[in-house]
Amino acid sequence: MVAAHIALGQAGEELAAQWYRARGYQVVDRNWRATIGEIDLVVRKGRLVVIAEVKTRRTDAFGVPALAVGPTKQQRLRRLAAAWLAAHRIRRRVDVRFDVVAITGTCVDVYENAF
Repeated sequence: MVAAHIALGQAGEELAAQWYRARGYQVVDRNWRATIGEIDLVVRKGRLVVIAEVKTRRTDAFGVPALAVGPTKQQRLRRLAAAWLAAHRIRRRVDVRFDVVAITGTCVDVYENAF
């Protein structure tokens, strides 16, 4: 069951990456880890850096996947974004946006600037 859950998550992250690539973004990092957590996907288009949290479900029987990104997760992602920018020595001015990518089956819903 754990292997199936991991495979589902990886498939969802790949669908999200494809969605961004199709819109001209470059995938610059996947599953970046720090002591406080993990960023699923970092994409970039010019000065814009997008930190994307990907939530994948087979069905919406347990609710919309995007609702799983509450205030605690949002705060953690903000701290992770700062850590990612520092770790990659990004010093020139960039705009940072936080997206939530909700995948149900093969349907990809991207909530740009979600928080």
